Amino acid sequence: MGTSESRREQGDWPELGSSIAYSVRLGPKEFTGRTVVRRIERPRTLELEAEAGPLGSARIALDIRPWGDKTLVTVDEHPLRGVGGTLHNVLLDSLIQIRHRTMLARLARLTERRTPAGTGEGTRTDAPGYRPAK
Repeated sequence: MGTSESRREQGDWPELGSSIAYSVRLGPKEFTGRTVVRRIERPRTLELEAEAGPLGSARIALDIRPWGDKTLVTVDEHPLRGVGGTLHNVLLDSLIQIRHRTMLARLARLTERRTPAGTGEGTRTDAPGYRPAK
């Protein structure tokens, strides 16, 4: 789930127009691509375009907002071009949702490890797919 490697490509991430290159491994196959920042409105909005060569590209939008004394992160992803756009359907949306839940659970664990207890700057612990940090 996710990239096996990523590296800075252009600009200062996550400034507008900056990009990172990434690799994804699926069994013995490796796919490469890049992700470009298309819109950023700190501290609430980040919109990316993930480009995966012949597989196409996707728009990924992250919305970050206060949720009581926690933080709510919403991810919205839609294929734009290529095979992903052509084959876009309910099954693909279900797989993307599973991937997002896994990604957000990892983000929650990472954030909780880096946020001092009692500061009120944590993440939702009742989010689907959430598992506490070990």
